[in-house]
Formats: sequence, structure tokens, C-alpha cells
Amino acid sequence: MSLRSLARHHGLTTTYEERDVPDATLALILERLGIDPEGAPSGPPAAGTMPSPDASAPRPARGWGVFCQLYELRSDRNWGIGDFTDLARLARICGDAGADFLGVNPLHALFLAAPGHCSPFSPSNRRFLNPLYIAPDALGCQRPDLPDSDLVDYAAVTEAKLTALRAVFDATGDDLDFQIFVEEGGEALRLHALFEVISAGQSHAGWTGWPEALRDPHGAAAAEIAETQAEDVRFQQWLQHVARSQLRAAQRAAKEAGMRIGLYLDLAVGEAQDGSATWSGTAAAMPGLGVGAPPDVFSEHGQNWHLAAPSPEKMARDDYATYRAMIGAQLRDAGALRIDHAMAVWQLFLIPSGEPASSGTHLRYPMADLLRVLCEEAHRNDAILIGEDLGFVPPGFRQVMTAANILSYRIVYFEQSAAGFDAADAYPDVALACLSTHDLPILSAWWKGNDIELREANGLVSPEASEQHRAHREKERRDLVCALGVEADPEAETLPDAVLDGAHAFMAATPSLLAGVRLADLVGPETPTNLPGVTDGHPNWRPRSPVTVDDIADHPVFTRITDLMRAARPRA
Repeated sequence: MSLRSLARHHGLTTTYEERDVPDATLALILERLGIDPEGAPSGPPAAGTMPSPDASAPRPARGWGVFCQLYELRSDRNWGIGDFTDLARLARICGDAGADFLGVNPLHALFLAAPGHCSPFSPSNRRFLNPLYIAPDALGCQRPDLPDSDLVDYAAVTEAKLTALRAVFDATGDDLDFQIFVEEGGEALRLHALFEVISAGQSHAGWTGWPEALRDPHGAAAAEIAETQAEDVRFQQWLQHVARSQLRAAQRAAKEAGMRIGLYLDLAVGEAQDGSATWSGTAAAMPGLGVGAPPDVFSEHGQNWHLAAPSPEKMARDDYATYRAMIGAQLRDAGALRIDHAMAVWQLFLIPSGEPASSGTHLRYPMADLLRVLCEEAHRNDAILIGEDLGFVPPGFRQVMTAANILSYRIVYFEQSAAGFDAADAYPDVALACLSTHDLPILSAWWKGNDIELREANGLVSPEASEQHRAHREKERRDLVCALGVEADPEAETLPDAVLDGAHAFMAATPSLLAGVRLADLVGPETPTNLPGVTDGHPNWRPRSPVTVDDIADHPVFTRITDLMRAARPRA
């Protein structure tokens, strides 16, 4: 059998958009799957059609909610970054306004030793939480004198919080709840804590830059650090305990405020190639391969997300136990989970290390098994699931997800054709409708075409393509005004209030079970949350809200839009 035939047998795409995938890419992925590229096929061929789900997630009642980036929240008491106390306060405000959920960015553990590594979608370990969201004042800490900036200063926040929290830990010692937490966390928690301790003592936060002896989590060098710095390891475990306790309190506040769903968390598509999960082995990573996206309109050269590529064979070997534990950790204190790049349950775009994204290809994953685990964990925690199905969506994918009661993620910006924007009644019911997401501009910036200018300025698209995009945006503005049925000038330089109100009324009128309001559309910031494909030149994941949490409830745009949403989608 030829290499390409063997690759197709094992679920690899061999051609993509009229290009042949390089033989070297196919051979590498086969090797990482434990298959001889020059050998005969083993086992049955990878399924070529979408499987029928054998389980389904809970179905939500019709409602609406609010999205925000937790770090962007500003308050008079936080330490330069939004925290779990801010989250609880905002949950009460949104609950009182009639919202059924409050959605946030992924809260996964990042790299405490590398504060600049701040993308919540490139976590060290999805099973654990980011301690920077801990509210130190809830533990009796006095707020230090930190600069009040419009951007999060992650280095300053990390130093201030870890110093204060270590003092609390040293003074309090163990209590029964913490002891139980450590026991239940087991080896996975211990290894994550040990990773953070080792990382803090190295010149590289990620383990691929460590001395060879430390790259083995079960080796003698790691064991020696675990013994000699046992209190440091214990401190890292304690940080996870405090973070989990404060997140649980925020979910409790949301439910007490009348929210039927409460907190809506976000699951990153994978973990960093040099993080805690890959070091400990829970990521089931295949070395020499990363995850990304093929070329598209937003990035002509494709994207490399530098995430670890999980091995389907390793995941199946323990009957998806580590995957189940990771999903369960998301749903423990939340009523909903958004699955970023939900197509990952069917296929992932894998890129050989050191190669451009255009050299990558898709690998099929065991969708039926992954859906079964997702739905079982959703039922276990009485939580709903939302699948972010944007970009390249394989034929039949959305139908399978709908059958499993996993809500589609419908963004108004994208629900259009050459004839204009789709009508509100064309939206599916098993879906969440919203205007935009963290990788897209808020409506006022979209109206101005800021995103087009930024993509060109950062070399993501050519000037020729940008000219086409600007012309198309003029048409989109006219089409949007028409679709919303509002009286507004599509040539207006700034977004008319009628368009902002009309867009939210449009979302609320769709048949979609849930509708999401982006907090930044109401109170700012206008600076983009993230500019995909750009690592330098734009402050990704750093802009802060210009409005404090306590002032949001009385903000005129917040009250106007939430009144509109509550009237259109009242609680039953």
C-alpha cells in the first residue's frame, strides 16, 4: 500500500484545497500514531462518515446571558486584574438584570513563571485553574500600590499576588478542606504543583527548555526537588484549592442571583507543548507535532497555535479517563461549557514542528467516544454544552452535534451570504446566537473596519486583500442595517445606537435557545481582545474595561440592552 493510501486508511487527509500534503508530514504523523509508514495498514479504516451520537447533553431553556474576559474587569479593590470576587459581583449584577448565564474566557492554569505567556487559549494545564484570578483581599491581604493601567501588567500582578498569597499560606497552615482537596487531586495535582516549582527555578518556564534530567516527572532529579521543596509544592496545591473555592463561590452567587445556568466556562482546544499537562503525560501528546489552522481569509498563511497534538491511541488506552477528568474539572463549578474549536472532536489540523502551517493536515479523532464522554460529564454535572463550530466545518458535523444537544455557536457577523445577512428566523434552535467572539472586533470597531486595518498593519493579509475587505465591509454595513430593519445611516462614521440596539433585538428574536451579549459591546474596551496570528505588536489578552464592575449596573448602555434582552427573553 502506498504512503498516501496508508495515511487515508488511518484518518489523514492527503490533499487540501488543491494541494498535496507533503509526504514527510504524512509519514511523521503515522509514526507518532505508532504506524510504520512503509508497512501494511492495521485495524479497520478510520470512519469516513460522521458517527451517530449514542448520548446527548442536557438541553437548556430559552434564555440569554453576558460574556466577558475575566481579566479585563476593573474594580476599586482588585489588584490590576479581574478576579473571582469581581466575577461573583458581576454575576449578581447580570443575574439581577435577568441574565441566565455569565460567560468568561478559559480559566485554565497558565505559566506562573512566565507572566507574559498570558493567552488563556494556550494553557499549561486545562485541568487546573489560573491562580492570578484569586482575590487576595478575600484572604485578608492588603492591596499594594499598583499602577492603574488600561492594560493588565501580568508581571506586576504575578509578583504582588504570589508574595501576598505565600505569606497567607505560611501563616495559616493546613486545614481539613485543603487536606481533602490534595487527596482528591492525587498525582495529577501533585505533578502540576511540582511543575510550577521546577519552572520557577529554571531559565525557561516550559519543560522543553529544562535540563534533560528534569524532563522526566518521575525521575530522580524531579523527586529530589519534590522532597527538598515540599513546602513550595504544597503552596502550589494550596493556590489551586483557594482558586477552586473562590470559583465555586462565584457560581453560587450566580445561582443565588436567579441565573438558571450560572457560570459559563470556556475550554481551550489544547495545551501548550511545553506545559504541565505534556510534562506529566496527561495531555497524551504526540512529540514533534502541533495544532493549528489551515490558511483562510483571516490568515492567508494559516495559523500555528503551538498546542500539543493529542494521540487518539493514548486517549483510548485508558478509556478516556484523563480526558474525562479534564472535562469534569470544567463542569464542577459551572452550568455551561463552551468547547473552543469543537471540530476537534472529529479532526485536528496537525503541523510538524518547525514547518509552516501550510505543511499540515487533518487527522481524524474518535468522535463517537469523545462525544460520549462530553455528554456523560454534562449530565453528571447538569450542565449544557456549546460547540464553537466556526471556520472549516466538515459536512455533517453540525447535524451530529445537534443530535447530541450540543449547541451550535452562531455569530451574526458570519451568518450571511452574497444576498446579505440571514434573517433571524433562519437561525437554528439548538444554538447560541451572539454578535462576535474574542477573536473578532466588538460591533463599534467592526463598523469602523478597525479589524481590517489591524490585519493589514500586522502583515496577516496583503494590501490587495484588505482593499477587497474594505469594499465588502461597506456592503456588509448596508446589509446589516437592512437585516435589522432599523432607521440608520450605513455611511455613518461611528456606530449608530439604533444599530447596536437592533443587533441585540435581532439576536434575541432568533429561535436559538441561548443568546449572548458581549459586555465589551456595552461598556468597552474597544481595543481588540486578541488579534489571531499576532504575538508582537498588539496587546493580546491585556486590555481592561474602562468601567468598574460596580458602575456597570447603572451604565446607560448596559441597562438599555439588558432591559431589551430581558423583555424579549423573560425567565419562565
